[in-house]
Amino acid sequence: MHASSPIRILLADDDNELCALLAEYLQSEGFDTHCAHDGETALACIRDTSTTQPYDLMILDMMMPKMNGMDVLKALRKDPALPIIMLTARGEPIDRIIGLELGADDYMPKPCNPRELVARIRAVLRRMDNPSKNALTLPKPLEVGDMMLASQSRTAYQHGQAIILTTIEFDILSCLLTQAGCIVSKAALSEQALGRRLAMFDRSIDMHISHLRKKLGTFHDGSERIKTIRNKGYLYIQPLTPHDA
Repeated sequence: MHASSPIRILLADDDNELCALLAEYLQSEGFDTHCAHDGETALACIRDTSTTQPYDLMILDMMMPKMNGMDVLKALRKDPALPIIMLTARGEPIDRIIGLELGADDYMPKPCNPRELVARIRAVLRRMDNPSKNALTLPKPLEVGDMMLASQSRTAYQHGQAIILTTIEFDILSCLLTQAGCIVSKAALSEQALGRRLAMFDRSIDMHISHLRKKLGTFHDGSERIKTIRNKGYLYIQPLTPHDA
């Protein structure tokens, strides 16, 4: 974040009227908001190295000309530092699922409530801007089996090798490892990692967990690291010995 400058947001959506309305609202909330109306332009804006102040967050529509939101997301998630909130057509859950699996930090269905969008933006930015104040920040590196989390750099290591995680994936993993061997409810994960109360039919946590499982893989014996406890939550299995990890 840039303490002396307004937060810069890129709003990528081919709906000119919606962009204008959302941009006006975001500007009124103090965000320096710019619009892109196709995927290629949006990607070029994010990758523009000539600017002295890069974008702090991107709001990305899934359906755009020239290059759709999924392809933009794939390209940007090679470097997960930029937080991304997806906009998806209402009634298209598959877009949300795929988007979250590709590494989006959050999503909102269209048409979206501007006030709720601002709340989501601020929740994501708080995690990025204030790691020292984050409830999930650890006083020292946390080690569980072959996993280690470094709080200052917000980096996860497995067998000493860094794993690329999004902001939310890191926070979820931090929750689970801090309470390894204990069940952590979806409600708790939603509040601590997403910064909001768990809503009915919200599968964001499930999708982030699914993505984490793919990145972390299994234990040495092939057993899963993160276990689903039906109707209760998730459990990171506590390795019995270092060899079991």
